[in-house]
Amino acid sequence: MQKCRGSDRGKPLPAVRTADKRKPAASVAGFRILRDFQIPFVRVRDIAVAQQAWPNPLTQFVLSSDGIRIAYEIVGDGPPILLIHGFAASRLQNWKEPGWYATLKDAGYRVIAMDCRGHGESDKPHDPAAYDHGLMAADATAVIRAAGADRVFLMGYSMGGFISMRLLLEHPELLRKVIIGGVGESYLQDRIEQRLAIADALTEPDKSKLTDPATKAFRVFAEQSGKDLQALAACMRTNRRAYTAAELARSTRPVLVVCGENDALTGRPGPLAAAFADGRAVTVACRDHMTTVGDKVYKQAVLDFLKGDGDNA
Repeated sequence: MQKCRGSDRGKPLPAVRTADKRKPAASVAGFRILRDFQIPFVRVRDIAVAQQAWPNPLTQFVLSSDGIRIAYEIVGDGPPILLIHGFAASRLQNWKEPGWYATLKDAGYRVIAMDCRGHGESDKPHDPAAYDHGLMAADATAVIRAAGADRVFLMGYSMGGFISMRLLLEHPELLRKVIIGGVGESYLQDRIEQRLAIADALTEPDKSKLTDPATKAFRVFAEQSGKDLQALAACMRTNRRAYTAAELARSTRPVLVVCGENDALTGRPGPLAAAFADGRAVTVACRDHMTTVGDKVYKQAVLDFLKGDGDNA
């Protein structure tokens, strides 16, 4: 096993570039909680990324089956790969800023990155029923069709990994290969109580009443500029369809599962990968749920998987 040269704990937090001045990151205590409790979001390199002015000139929209506007953008040319981000993040925060757009574009792929409903530039309903993963998977199929793609490679991280599994089981005809990041053996043991506690923390009027460090961390992250706490709470409260190992074994596409070695939320990738008919696992040494996202080992594993034997056309 690779020896870690040190933990992410205790390292200084990034500073924020504001005009020509450099100052400590805002909400330092909150971001230290995010770091230490490994909550399921990519760490932004610069808080200002989450506060940039919208709309993005590259953004396109497609209407979902229930009339929700879903934002997406397309970068590059080549075989298409759809990217689905994690909870409370966005396509920019989860994929562009950690370098995935450039990595995939330079490797010859056409990147199709979407904002899930309730996130980014997409519409943000406040009804938990609007966040059923069947609807969110249908959003992804609408984006695939709007982008003019017949079949795509698919990569989802954390919540995006859950949605990717829904697509894999219900619409395999749209997929070539699937990468599931930030979801491991804990998927097979879904705990609704934890999700409901997070949802309650997102909508608590008095933040001083939040005593659990993990739920406080979710609140800090969700309060970044441009995010809708009510929509995110509704998304967290919805029922999720978690497949059993026996159901996942009926999958018909190659699947790569990637998790960080220190990801306490997901557990190991191996048990989940073993549930698929054609699954394989990669563990990113010394990384947790946040720091895995932009890691070069994760990126290289994905490129190798996409180029490997199988359906690459």
